[in-house]
Amino acid sequence: SETLFFEMADRLAEDGWRELGYKYINIDDCWSAKQRDAAGRLVPDPERFPRGIKALADYVHARGLKLGIYGDLGTLTCGGYPGTTLGYVEQDAQTFAEWGVDMLKLDGCYSSREEQAEGYPEMARALNSTGRPIVYSCSWPAYQGGLPPKVNYTVLAEVCNLWRNYDDIQDSWDSVLSILDWFSANQDVLQPVAGPGHWNDPDMLIIGNFGLSYEQSRSQMALWTVMAAPLLMSTDLRTISPSAKEILQNRLMIQINQDPLGIQGRRIVKEKSHIEVFLRALSHAASALVFFSRRTDMPFLYTTSLAKLHFPEDAVYEVQDVYSGKIISGLKTGDSFSVVINPSGVVMWYLYPMALPAQPWHVVRQQAP
Repeated sequence: SETLFFEMADRLAEDGWRELGYKYINIDDCWSAKQRDAAGRLVPDPERFPRGIKALADYVHARGLKLGIYGDLGTLTCGGYPGTTLGYVEQDAQTFAEWGVDMLKLDGCYSSREEQAEGYPEMARALNSTGRPIVYSCSWPAYQGGLPPKVNYTVLAEVCNLWRNYDDIQDSWDSVLSILDWFSANQDVLQPVAGPGHWNDPDMLIIGNFGLSYEQSRSQMALWTVMAAPLLMSTDLRTISPSAKEILQNRLMIQINQDPLGIQGRRIVKEKSHIEVFLRALSHAASALVFFSRRTDMPFLYTTSLAKLHFPEDAVYEVQDVYSGKIISGLKTGDSFSVVINPSGVVMWYLYPMALPAQPWHVVRQQAP
């Protein structure tokens, strides 16, 4: 009901989330009445949203936040509420804009491939013509298997700001791993298509719920950050634990996630020991490394060097551990080092060059596997 959203807006505004960039509060499916009104407009459920969406948007805006809403390009939403068929695209975009909505997630239940190919670009045009800036999240590629040739990422990047490529996340570690595996297996296709204004969305952060341990929660945050994922929390901020809050409010993590270059990271190492290494290139020749353990037995001592990870020769870095804050100064590319990674956990490093070789980093990065 609207009470939930009023209360969650207060939490975002008062508990330090807004200042870190958590500014959108998004309504998912099932918010509307079961029928459109006499003029064919979508209307909020009168019992659960008695003051209407406009009043909720005003409340959210007054706290320096933004409101997101859910729609579906089909006869019905996934939850069985009125959908936005092709004839309603313009009217619904106008309705959302009049309500003061700042983001739209458009799902794809109960629609055909042809309707999606016409409707998703049509909604982009309709939203733009309202004159209100509205972030546009598309579920289009998820309904087409997420990969070329069925999905044209060049078109998607022109139409949508972010898109769901793959399955809905569930509150389980298996679900997190299945999403990570799919994104890693298809990174040659997916990694180059992300960038400022057009992002791959591996779905929400489930940190703070029931399915993940402490280590797994730290892992999801680090891996989503290195994948340049939009950070959308799905948890109750009224009852969140201090440890989950600390993970989600890690300032350096958010700074890395929001890096202005917007380059999505890649998995660069997959060891027989079930250790994986992910690398994300950042602005100012910095980078983020995530050492991730899929082991379930005990902490693992992993030894490598920046040279083995294809960093430029003769460079020297200052390294900060993103979770502990510990700093290693003067790490050379050739130096061997070790990290202890807990089962299903991560060690995440932020590396900043103290001295760089003559060869530009971006050239080296292109050669990395």
